[in-house]
Amino acid sequence: MIRQAAVLLVFAAIAAAVVVAGLNGEPGRASVEWLGWRVSMTAVAAVFAVFIGTFAALALWRLILWIVEAPARGVRARAESRRRQGADALTRGFLAAAAGDGAEARRFAQQAADLVLDTPALVRVLTAQAAEAAGDVPAAKAAYTAMLGFPEMRLAGLRGLTQIALAQGDRPEALRHAQAAYGQTRTARWAWRALLEARQEAGDWAAALDLVQGALDRKIVSPIRAERARAALLAASAASLEQHPDARLRAQALEFASQSAKLNPGFAPGVTIAARLLIADGRAPRAANLIEQAWKLVPHPALWLLWRDLRTAETPKERAARYGALAALNPDHRESRFVRVEQALLMRDPAAARAEAAPLAGDADPTARVCGLMARIAYAEGLPDEARAWMARGGAAAHEPDWSDLDPGGRGFAYAPGDWARLVSTYAETGELIHPRLERRERMMSELPELPPSYETASAFLGSGLGADDTLALAPDDPGPFGDEPYAGGF
Repeated sequence: MIRQAAVLLVFAAIAAAVVVAGLNGEPGRASVEWLGWRVSMTAVAAVFAVFIGTFAALALWRLILWIVEAPARGVRARAESRRRQGADALTRGFLAAAAGDGAEARRFAQQAADLVLDTPALVRVLTAQAAEAAGDVPAAKAAYTAMLGFPEMRLAGLRGLTQIALAQGDRPEALRHAQAAYGQTRTARWAWRALLEARQEAGDWAAALDLVQGALDRKIVSPIRAERARAALLAASAASLEQHPDARLRAQALEFASQSAKLNPGFAPGVTIAARLLIADGRAPRAANLIEQAWKLVPHPALWLLWRDLRTAETPKERAARYGALAALNPDHRESRFVRVEQALLMRDPAAARAEAAPLAGDADPTARVCGLMARIAYAEGLPDEARAWMARGGAAAHEPDWSDLDPGGRGFAYAPGDWARLVSTYAETGELIHPRLERRERMMSELPELPPSYETASAFLGSGLGADDTLALAPDDPGPFGDEPYAGGF
């Protein structure tokens, strides 16, 4: 086409030159003799004749070519029509499979198989997904298995087979496919995730740690997520060995917990277990350092209880000073306010305790922990009726998630392997803790104080549906065995 246009431009230029020459008084002559015929004309007329003849010859040539190429053109048009129909069938089929319309997806998959020749991989994927949407597991499994024979489709086939095996509860088969996929490519995050969850559910924390490190090397997860996962996995490893009778394994638990606290000083479970093991090993100063570092970042009740019990041979004044030192590390945090209230109660200053606890008690729905704290303050001030009222409210109040991490004996994060597995996954992804005891409504460390027996009798009626005023009438205004001495005991 370009060459033809160039030829026409050349002839046009020649014609223009001849016309210009004729206008300047040099018309020129041109004559042609052919087969006894003689034609004589001006040069301008000859040029125009040649130009028109050339144009007519080119038009005739294009017409001949169009006629000759008509069959091939028809073949191409039919192929293009099939391609468009096949692409439309694939699109509609994938949409139907995504919508869960298995019958419609299978119909479009069959159409695509008949029409699409250049992208068979898409047809196979649609066939497998359509079978899944239709609930035909054997057909879906056969389609995914067929993909394993093609290198470009092998990963998709392995993922499909993994999902089918998981849906059928065949975890060994699913893990076998996930392991094959993880070994085939460096970026199969779904395969890594399946393997990691399996190792965590089995409590194989060492293998899970290796997988996290491998994912970091392969850039499957970000460094921050890998760090959180490693800290949680090390804490889970320490928890599994913390109470082992073998001293060497307990030492290993301390090493794991210390590594967790070093990786993430704000991860309360790791710091709690490390501090607990250090205290048991007679290294309370080192435990105190860990608690202080964690309190600066993310205070937690389990850390406060460990701090409280760091020393036993000290006067109330010395212990109150330690309470104040801990609270000062993160003075604006809610947990530090609880510590300052405890400090005031220990120093027998209920007025200061009430002032410090006022923001906590001012909530519309105070928690059971706050109600218990206010009951202790009221009793310390010699207000047994108010203490009883707070106890009544505390019996029906909501529990605090962080406080639920303590078992009835006050031991923090005493979780089963399944709970640790969930904690690792959640914390690695979001950086937030889960609270299994709260979720399962398990018993936890009491949030209400142990007041004198007369009030314990009254608290027995808290579940009877009586209001606070009704409960108040059940016990006399007897200060109890402590006499007039203010109550300053702990939980």
